[in-house]
Amino acid sequence: MSFVDERALLRTAADRLEALVARSTPGDWRTGGLLASRPEVISHAEGGTEHVAEARARTAAWISALSPTVGPPLAAWLRAAADQHEVEPAAVALARVLSERLPAT
Repeated sequence: MSFVDERALLRTAADRLEALVARSTPGDWRTGGLLASRPEVISHAEGGTEHVAEARARTAAWISALSPTVGPPLAAWLRAAADQHEVEPAAVALARVLSERLPAT
């Protein structure tokens, strides 16, 4: 992949990530609920809560850690990486994965 293509990939991944964040339930996602084996992921926003998902105990922390609050700084980092003189290989690797998994905007 060329240098220009890597920059476009980073920006495209950032755009798709931001679009997904905009469609997702907003707020700070945290785990809760009564069953340890099937915790709920709950969005805490604007003084209230909203059920986001039911998850297995081993995946609930992953889902809540990557709540929409992570999207804006992650998208900003991808764009910043695209503007650097030398493109960071880790940023390109992440952008490739995101581009394969995130829907086109």
